[in-house]
Amino acid sequence: MNGIVHFEIPVDSPEETKKFYSEVFGWNISQWENQDYWMAETTEMDKETQRPKNPGAGINGGIMKREGEFTSPILTIAVEDIDEHLKKIEAAGGTTVKGKQSIGEMGWTAYFKDNQGNIMGLWQNNNAPKSE
Repeated sequence: MNGIVHFEIPVDSPEETKKFYSEVFGWNISQWENQDYWMAETTEMDKETQRPKNPGAGINGGIMKREGEFTSPILTIAVEDIDEHLKKIEAAGGTTVKGKQSIGEMGWTAYFKDNQGNIMGLWQNNNAPKSE
């Protein structure tokens, strides 16, 4: 079973959104490198391993600028092989919104629409098997 491992919230004003979620829920939000992307830490992390201290207590996510079709919150599902899952998605009536792209040494991501038009994300860890 492939689980949800990340969320993304598309917004018009990242700074206002950062303030909102920090004040209301106590999330730690910081800009990722020099990107228009902010990491949202919703559960306490082990700084050495970069993994949640209490697995299952929550998932972390990101805040990104709203653009194009990315207008609603997105849940990201971990898979072993993004390419294989994009083929399965299309065979089941979904479509690829943004194909496989590298996220540095961490892994790969892609976005798809399910058969009802909802945009979701895929995540493949760097140590997972890779289709070429």
